[in-house]
Amino acid sequence: MWSQVYNPFGNATLSTIAAAIPVVLLLVMIASGKVKAHIAAVVALLAAIAVSVFLFTMPAGLATRAALFGVATGMFPIGWIILNVIFLYRLTVERGWFATLQQSVGDLTTDRRLQLLLVAFAFGAFFEGAGGFGTPVAVTGAILIGLGFSPLAASGLSLIANTAPVAYGALGAPIQGLASVTGFDPYVLGAMVGRQLPFFSLIVPFWLIWVFAGFRGMLQVWPAILVCGVSFAIPQFLISNYINPWIVDIGASLISMACLVGFMRVWRPREVWTSPALRTHDISAGTMTQPASLGAGAAPVAPKASRDEIIRAWVPWIILSVIVAIWGTGWFKALVNPIFTWSYPIPGLHNMVQKVAPIVANPTAEPAVFAFTYMSYTGTGVLIAAIIAGFVMGFSPLRLVTAWFETIWVLRYSLITIAAMLAIGTLTRFSGVDATLGLAFAGTGILYPFFGTLLGWLGVALTGSDTASNVLFGGLQKITSEQLGLSPILMAAANSSGGVMGKMIDAQSIVVASTATNWFGHEGSILRFVFWHSIVLACLVGGLVMLQAYVSPFTDMVLH
Repeated sequence: MWSQVYNPFGNATLSTIAAAIPVVLLLVMIASGKVKAHIAAVVALLAAIAVSVFLFTMPAGLATRAALFGVATGMFPIGWIILNVIFLYRLTVERGWFATLQQSVGDLTTDRRLQLLLVAFAFGAFFEGAGGFGTPVAVTGAILIGLGFSPLAASGLSLIANTAPVAYGALGAPIQGLASVTGFDPYVLGAMVGRQLPFFSLIVPFWLIWVFAGFRGMLQVWPAILVCGVSFAIPQFLISNYINPWIVDIGASLISMACLVGFMRVWRPREVWTSPALRTHDISAGTMTQPASLGAGAAPVAPKASRDEIIRAWVPWIILSVIVAIWGTGWFKALVNPIFTWSYPIPGLHNMVQKVAPIVANPTAEPAVFAFTYMSYTGTGVLIAAIIAGFVMGFSPLRLVTAWFETIWVLRYSLITIAAMLAIGTLTRFSGVDATLGLAFAGTGILYPFFGTLLGWLGVALTGSDTASNVLFGGLQKITSEQLGLSPILMAAANSSGGVMGKMIDAQSIVVASTATNWFGHEGSILRFVFWHSIVLACLVGGLVMLQAYVSPFTDMVLH
């Protein structure tokens, strides 16, 4: 068994710089726009292996097996979800049903700002709650590009909108993961997060429209933004504090969509904003006014659709919503996992790496079991929904099979990228490189509530998952906060709340966004667009946590 080494140079600063090499290299290559995302991911993975082996003393065999373990977890469930969501999307485009769907959204309102609130924020929150793991960005990005938004607008704005709901995504998976490593009641953790994120559920819709239309454009529709934010934030607080953390996003998003649609029936902005282009950005390198199709041929421009045609166009997405919601429930997983699960402990890696103090109170072996729960994967539910919807749309079995393999070919580079990204995240976890970065944040003393929140942000940026970030740093948050005399429940929740703002810059989400909008090779443009928004919003969350830690009456919100 190999014990992790968190300060290989005997100097915290040098060790932190060494630990940051793979991440910084990855972000710089992607942001430069000169290196393709899949190449950047592979190069960064090689750098992570070199850093783990030569600087952090991890045996080469362990490092290789950890990276391959990450490749498997990148493909299942993450890549599996993206593949099948895009497969469904391409089917609806091929039949012309997607054009009818986008027309139905346009019939609700022709104002692009209101379309963003409805699709990117409210509808995206539903898919985050039901499926998570990239599903909302894939779906909303595809819908927005179909509505005529530019690739950068569709990608970047979907990423910004997919923040406030993330802590309760995939039916509360991040909260459950946090509870598993801290030992705290998930209901208490969910309630504490529910006393932080509703503030940002109010802010994010305003932020979203400000980014798209500028400050003046935002002010013109402030009543609708307020309705959207309040009708999401209040249910988010009430459900998380008085019901449970599993259905927060689904309940809040459905209420928000209903309130927003109802409000749009009685209120219209004085000036209708019909341009889909970003007001404050030059996007000449890829502006698209026609719907993208991910290689399936441009979506046809539909004539005015009848009521029955509009209902029919929503059927595939209704099927998807219902099945994904069922797939995310605990009772369904409990039903199918005992039968349809293949668990494979990774030879030479499982329980061969030991976490030590100060990351954990007692030395702990790191398990490495690839649980191939193929039936309960969200992506499997999406595939079943796509097959059912395909038959409803009149596709033959042969065409469904060929269309699925065509989708694999279209997504080949994206799938490689996602696999490499998860390989980096898994390797840094097993090598202790991520813990070294975490310890740098933990050494900030009285400012720890702020920097501990940013630690959650860093965790999601590294792993692409709030669940993974909570599992990664939840124990460290608990130990450090107890040593500093802070509420461990506050800081555990802060890890999850701060993490949601890292979701928009993690490489996995950016690749999903570029794939969904058919803007391959422009991942650097998307990263540059969202990067500062991610940092500023994360700092605002950190500021709120500082107030909850030290300043009355905010301290009264903290659960113990």
